[in-house]
Amino acid sequence: MVRVHVTVHGRVQGVGFRFSARVEAQRLGVSGWVRNRSDGAVEAELEGESAAVESMLEWFDEGPPGASVTSLSSAEIEPTGARGFRVAD
Repeated sequence: MVRVHVTVHGRVQGVGFRFSARVEAQRLGVSGWVRNRSDGAVEAELEGESAAVESMLEWFDEGPPGASVTSLSSAEIEPTGARGFRVAD
């Protein structure tokens, strides 16, 4: 199990990014959360099997239709054993 903290910049708010991320995470079996930041970025934590988290990071690098990702940063953090994926406030 791995867990990563992710920040995505670009046109990533107002395009369904968070809700699309939840659908993709559920499809891949990835746990964690995603939220909008006040600076216009989207922030998330993703946890799961290494291959599933890597696939999710690739999805985050593109985003849903309508998004335009200009940069993505991620850092591995300690897994928590969390279950489920939620859209946070």
